[in-house]
Amino acid sequence: MEGLSQFNIFSPQRLLQPLLFHQKTLPMVKIATGFSTIRRNCGNIERNDTVDVRSVDSNDKQESEMDWELEFLGELDPLGFQAPKKRKKREQGSKLLEDTDGMDWCVKARKMALKSIEARGLTRTMEDLITVKKKKNNKKKLGKKDKISKKSKVPEEEDDSDEDIELKGVNPLDGADHLRKTVSMVAGGMFEEKKEKTMQAFVQRLSQFSGPSDRRKEINLNKAIVEAQTAEEVLEVAAETIMAVGKGLSPSPLSPLNIATALHRIAKNMEKVSMMTSRRLAFARQKEMSMLVGIAMTALPECSAQGISNISWALSKIGGELLYLSEMDRVAEVALTKVEQFNSQNVANVAGAFASMRHSAPDLFSELSERASNIVHTFQEQELAQVLWAFASLNEPAGPLLESLDNVFNDENQFKCCLDQETLKYNEESVVENNGDLAMEEISGSPALNFKRDQLGNIAWSYAVLGQMDRVFFSHVWKTLSHFEEQRISEQYREDIMFASQVHLVNQCLKLEYPHLRLSLRSDLEEKVARAGKTKRFNQKMTSSFQKEVARLLVSTGLDWVREYVVDGYTLDAVLVDQKVALEIDGPTHFSRNSGVPLGHTMLKRRYITAAGWKLASVSHQEWEELQGGFEQLDYLREILKDHIGEGSANIVQIA
Repeated sequence: MEGLSQFNIFSPQRLLQPLLFHQKTLPMVKIATGFSTIRRNCGNIERNDTVDVRSVDSNDKQESEMDWELEFLGELDPLGFQAPKKRKKREQGSKLLEDTDGMDWCVKARKMALKSIEARGLTRTMEDLITVKKKKNNKKKLGKKDKISKKSKVPEEEDDSDEDIELKGVNPLDGADHLRKTVSMVAGGMFEEKKEKTMQAFVQRLSQFSGPSDRRKEINLNKAIVEAQTAEEVLEVAAETIMAVGKGLSPSPLSPLNIATALHRIAKNMEKVSMMTSRRLAFARQKEMSMLVGIAMTALPECSAQGISNISWALSKIGGELLYLSEMDRVAEVALTKVEQFNSQNVANVAGAFASMRHSAPDLFSELSERASNIVHTFQEQELAQVLWAFASLNEPAGPLLESLDNVFNDENQFKCCLDQETLKYNEESVVENNGDLAMEEISGSPALNFKRDQLGNIAWSYAVLGQMDRVFFSHVWKTLSHFEEQRISEQYREDIMFASQVHLVNQCLKLEYPHLRLSLRSDLEEKVARAGKTKRFNQKMTSSFQKEVARLLVSTGLDWVREYVVDGYTLDAVLVDQKVALEIDGPTHFSRNSGVPLGHTMLKRRYITAAGWKLASVSHQEWEELQGGFEQLDYLREILKDHIGEGSANIVQIA
C-alpha cells in the first residue's frame, strides 16, 4: 500500500499534461523554504547560495541521485544500508503481494512519472521525499554559516502552512490554485481533502464480486483463514489479501464466502480465549478491521444465507452492544431479502445476534417468526431456546412461531429433560460449518425434544416475558421442568442461581397472572428455588451515577422515599410504601440501543409490579439527560408522579 500511496501523489492525468512555456509572460516566483531560496523562471531552478548546505563529495552526489531514482523504480532497497536485523523481512511477505511486484504496468507508470518529475525540475525535491536518509559520520567541523543554516532549518514535521510564498509582478489569482497544489505536493500534503472519497472508491474496487474468479486462490485463502490460530493471525491474512488486491491482484480471492469466513473466525478465536470486552473493542477499531467490515457490508447482498448468519454472529461477538450500529441496520436490510433461504440455524443465529446487541429490527423479526413457523420441525433444542430468548429479549411478537409450536408439539410425551448440567449460552453459535437442515430425533413419527435443564428455564422465561403462558407448548415445558425431580439446585454455582432466578420469576407470574392454570411449583420445590434465587453472592445490585443523582433529588422533595425495596424477588429503585407508589430509574441497559424501545426484561418487571398492585412511574435516562439543572429535573419528577401520589405532590418543594 505504501508503494501505491507514493504513486497516487502524481496521477497519470496530471503528469501527462503538456508543459507550455512562454518566456515573456511567465512571472518570477519566489518560494521561501526553511532550507534555501528557490527562484523559478521558465521551468529552470536556480539556488541562492547565500545559505550553505553541508558539503559532500561529488561522487556521493552522483551516487545519491542515482540511488533515489532506483529506489523510486523499485530496483533498489531503500533500507539496504541498515544492518540485517533492522531491515524489514520482505522475504517473509505474503505470496499474494509477491505476485504484484513484477507487474509491467507498475514499472512503466513509475518511469513515466519519473520522466515527468525530471521535466518539471522537481528531481531534488523528490529525492528528499523518497530517499531514506543515510547516516554518515561527518567529522568535519561546521563553520559559522553551517551552524546558522542548521538552526534556521524548519523540521520536516512542521505544518505545510508555515511555508512563505511570495508572488511578484503577477495577479495573485492567476495560477494560484496550481501553485498551491504544487507546493502541497512538494510538502507531501496533496489531496488530503480527497482521502475519504478515495477510500470509498478503494473499498468499492475491492468489492467487485461479479467478475472472473480464480478458484485455486480462493481455496488457498480460505485454508489460510481457517488454519490461523488467533484473531490477529486471521486479520493479518485478510489484510495482506486486501493489500494485494489493491495493488492489482486479479481476479480477487476475496469472495463473499472468504470475507464471511474471516469475520467468523476472528470472532470464534476471540471466544476461544475469552478475550476481554475492552480488548475486543480496541481490536475492532483497527484500520484493517474497519476495512474488512466495510468490504463485508458491500459484499453482503452476494452472501449466502449462511454467510449472512456468520457475519451477524461475528459482529455481535466482536462489537457487542457498543459498535456496528449502522452495520446491523445493513444486515437487517439484506437479511429481509433472503429470509426464505434461512434454515433453523440461520434463524437462531441472526435473531440471537440482534438480541445480544440490543438492536431492534421489527420488520426482520416479523419475517423470522414466519420463517421459523414454516420450518419449526427442523429446530434443535438449543436453536429453539435461543430464538425464543431473542424474541423475548427484544420484546418482539412471535405469534406465528408460537402457534406452530403448539400445533407440532401438542403431546407431552414429546418432551424430555436430560441430566446434563451444561449451561446454555444464549448467543453461542451452532456448528456453522453445517449448511444443511438439522434433522431431529423422532418418536412414533412425531418430532421429540430432549431439553437440558437450563434450556427449559430459558424457554419458560421467554414465554413469561411475552405474556404467553397460557400456550400449550409452555404448559408441556413447565410440567417437564417441575416433574424433573432429579435436578439439583445448588447455592454455590452461578449457573444454578441464574436458572433458579428465572424459574422463580416464572412461578411468581403464574401465581399472580395465571392462577387459573394451576401450574405453579410444588411448595417444596418452590422453597428451594426461592432460596437459591435470593443468594446474595450472585445478586449484588450496582447503583449507577444516574440512579444516585435521581435519588439525591428525591430526598429534597420532602417525601418518605425508601430505596432498594424488594417485591417478590424484584428490587424497586424507590418507593412510597404508604401510598404503594414505585419509581423505577431506568438506565440505557433497559432500552434498545437504536430505537429506545423498552426491552423484554424491563417490560416483564413493569407488568409484574403493576399486577402486584403498585402504581409505577419510570424515569428514562434519555429524557433525563435533556433536562438542565435541578429545577427542570424536579418539575419532570413532579409531572410523572402527579397522577400516582395525588395530594402528596403538593409536598414536593423547590430545591433551595
